[in-house]
Amino acid sequence: MESATTLSFDHPYGYSVAYEREELQFPVYVVAVVAAGLATAGYKLDNFPLIALSLVAFGYAYHNFPLLETGKPRIGASQYGIFADGLGIISWRSIKQIDIVWAEIRGSGSHELLITLQEPLERALLADWRKRPMHRFLMRLPWTMAGQDVVRMPLDVFDHAAEDIHRTFVRMMNFYRR
Repeated sequence: MESATTLSFDHPYGYSVAYEREELQFPVYVVAVVAAGLATAGYKLDNFPLIALSLVAFGYAYHNFPLLETGKPRIGASQYGIFADGLGIISWRSIKQIDIVWAEIRGSGSHELLITLQEPLERALLADWRKRPMHRFLMRLPWTMAGQDVVRMPLDVFDHAAEDIHRTFVRMMNFYRR
């Protein structure tokens, strides 16, 4: 039996989505280069504020490093439930509903998937992947908790359309919950 982490787009038993390959990588690379330039200038000029600013820029690039790993599945679904990188596998029976909403954040809008759970997250998870290695602890995750029983996933950073992801998850939930 194949684990959920190795599912691919063409796998007959599952569906997975990776980060988009086009637009997301550029800002991370630019910030990393700017951070290196600031660090070099700060070191050469013996200027502590420039070094501090470079550390902030390196922190941003480090946090967003997973956006550069475009081939790795970040969210998906299989016969067992919905999986998300850094979260685990949420059982189909533990999901009350799956909604897609339009969220306005700082003047910019994006689609978000809201997965409402019927029970606490600890009981809903078939596999718990929330314990991560120390070097990945501060890196971006493709999910957040919105309240006690709602998992929120921003969808516009993925390589499939938001409506397609939502439709596929709902279709799979309806099929596997029978």
